[in-house]
Amino acid sequence: MKRKLSHSELLQLKRWNTPTLYNGWEQITQHDIANDAFNLEETHDFMPQMGPMVGYAVTVVIEPSNSAHKGKHAAAAEYREYVASVPGPKIVIVQDLDKPAVLGSFWGEVNSNLHKSLGCVGTITDGAIRDVDEMTNAGFKALAQRLCVGHAHVAAVRWNCEVEVFGRKIQPGQLIHADKHGFLAIPEEDQPRLLDASLFMDRNECDTVIPSARNAAGKPMAEFLEDFTEVAGQYGKNVKKKFSGEGEW
Repeated sequence: MKRKLSHSELLQLKRWNTPTLYNGWEQITQHDIANDAFNLEETHDFMPQMGPMVGYAVTVVIEPSNSAHKGKHAAAAEYREYVASVPGPKIVIVQDLDKPAVLGSFWGEVNSNLHKSLGCVGTITDGAIRDVDEMTNAGFKALAQRLCVGHAHVAAVRWNCEVEVFGRKIQPGQLIHADKHGFLAIPEEDQPRLLDASLFMDRNECDTVIPSARNAAGKPMAEFLEDFTEVAGQYGKNVKKKFSGEGEW
């Protein structure tokens, strides 16, 4: 990744939910807005009270069913060195080769505290997590397929590679924003304009279509619908003006 956002920009992105960032992203990207950024399968946020998380992807593949991976201490140390070498904040993206079966969890109290100390803010895994209360206490957020009891033969099989979780391929270093709705993986070229576009789209909604949609009280239905259609047109004009390069709104 050539460009990292500033700490200030990341903090501001964290203040908004993931759908709000999607609304901004779709205005600036050349990618397919239905197929190129967010999860295609359902995720479960086990710490919704922690709000959104934002960070750069570090990637790892696991296979808890395979006992051959257990006990490879040199590989485990090399994986930890990889995670530590990447500037934070980081989100650990874990592809579980056993999916859809869940035979063991990479995550628990120890690993979440360890990764927190390595500069990671949370994880997205298409496998399982356990020790959910202890993970929450560590301040380590998790989106996962489900909970489970044991770790089985879990170990890092490979890392710093492309992974696929919840139907979405993710590259190491890719900017990730995630909350209870799912996650958004931002292409590198769209990062610089993401915050500005998202703030604009939120302000545009708040100043036009949202107040109009809430203003039905005491109006005949025909008048309400006519007014909303007019305001929706203004909303669209604002978007076109902002993103066509014709000037600021």
